[in-house]
Order: sequence, then C-alpha cells, then structure tokens
Amino acid sequence: MSVAPVRLAAPGRPVPLEVRVSAPATGTDLPVVVFSHGNGWDLDGYAPLTAFWASHGFVVVQPTHLDSRRNGFGPDHPVFPDIWTERISDLTRVLDQLDTVEAAVPGLAGRVDRSHIAVAGHSWGGQTAQSLLGARILDDEGGVGRDRSDARVTAGVLLAATGLAGDDLAPFAQANFPFMRPSFAELATPTLVVAGDHDQSRMSRRGPDWFIDAYTHSPGATDLLTLHGAEHSLGGIVGYEVAETTDESPQRVAVVQRLTTAWLRTALNVDDGSWASARSAFHDAADPIGHVESK
Repeated sequence: MSVAPVRLAAPGRPVPLEVRVSAPATGTDLPVVVFSHGNGWDLDGYAPLTAFWASHGFVVVQPTHLDSRRNGFGPDHPVFPDIWTERISDLTRVLDQLDTVEAAVPGLAGRVDRSHIAVAGHSWGGQTAQSLLGARILDDEGGVGRDRSDARVTAGVLLAATGLAGDDLAPFAQANFPFMRPSFAELATPTLVVAGDHDQSRMSRRGPDWFIDAYTHSPGATDLLTLHGAEHSLGGIVGYEVAETTDESPQRVAVVQRLTTAWLRTALNVDDGSWASARSAFHDAADPIGHVESK
C-alpha cells in the first residue's frame, strides 16, 4: 500500500513538507526506512527501489525536499544555500512525526517497529542520509562541524553518495555546495555503501572511487557493493525509463533491490542470516555484475 501526499508539520519551511508512505498490507513489527531522493526529484521517484523494500516488509517514507523540480528553487533562489540543512531537517521531521506517518495508511497503526529505523539516500540524498548516520561537514578552516546524527537511526544505505572534498573537487562545487566537504571519521552507524565503477561525476576530478569514500574512511560503513559498468543511476533505481538513467540495466537494478533488502533485514534485526546468504549467493553467481567487500 502506498499513500501520497501526506503532509507533515514543518513550521517556517518555504513550502509544506509532503511525503509518500509505502508499507506492506500485512505483517507486524515492520521496520522503517526513510529515503532521501537525489537532486531535483520528489516523493514519486525511486519506485524500483522503495516499492521493492515496502513489498518485502519495510515501511518506507519518502519526503519531497526543497530542491525538487516541483518547487522551482534553483541555485539562484534565496533559499538554495540552506537547502542542504533543510534536507537533513526533513528526515528528522519524519522521525518526529511517525504517528502521522502511521495514521496515513489504513491499517498500519500499531504495526510499525519504531526501534528499528534506517535512513537511505541516493546522490545528494546520500549526503543527507549520512548526516543522520554521524558524518560531519568540515568548515572553511577544516574544523569538524555540527553533529547532526540521530540516535533513533540504527542503520543506513548510501547509494552513489559523494565523497571527500579537497583539491580534486570542482570549483563550482567548492563555491556552491558546502555540504560536499564531509568528514566520515564520525560515521559510526552500521552502513552499506553502493557505488558504480563507471560513475564519473562532474563535481570531482577523481574517478568512480570518489563514491566509495564513505566506506574507505568511516568506521561504521561495514559493507560495500560495487556494480560493474554502473553509472550514477546504478542501472535505473531512480525510475523505469527515466531520461537521466544513462546505464539502464534491469539486472543491475535487481541486484541493488535484493542485496540492499538483505542487508537491511540483517541490520534491522529482521533476519540475522539474510545478508550473509545473499552475499554468498551473489559471490557464487556464474556471471557476477559486481562484487561485495566487508570490513
């Protein structure tokens, strides 16, 4: 079942905060995944991934952030410099209003396990999600910024999340995107990182390895899924037949669906053996389209 739009309280926000809530029709003790979309998207995106999670036992909540094309707040708009912090606040607002989330879906109340919550995000959404997992933002002098982590979050999935800053960061990104100066040393929450080995960003002069920095430099990112031949949309997780998917591959999307689901089931204490079994099956595949590493 999926219900949208559901409006949440957000005093002072330039436009109302709306979310999509998707959940299984049956089952109890359902863990929660709060998903943060990439730049320009909204609560209707990422159905190949979020609907799959919901159909496999998770309550998935997708806010529409201020950068959505629906809002029209481009780089020249006065609200744009603060959008990255508002994105993080959107995820916190969802967690603060789980009563409203439950009530939005008929029959869902009382079936949600609020002690097991994950955040996930793609691209800019990965940066948003990783802040709740403990990652910090460095200031202009290199000092570690505010702790925006949330103790209610016990796991995370970062999909094509941007990496470290430094001299390789494109000048445009340095000037306009302060959130692209992360410190991963403080990210201690268990996290799965998903990256494509053909993902070349215009925001950095580094290669696809930029997108595995969260795994390389954080104590909490315990697992890495690298997809061979995948570009930024990881085969099409944003949506079916979406123009920005430059590497369309239903097989690749299926791998992301199944392996992230298995990882979340283990990380959120639904099935302790799910991740190990899925990882082993993927490793033993006759023609693997990626590989998994674990610390």
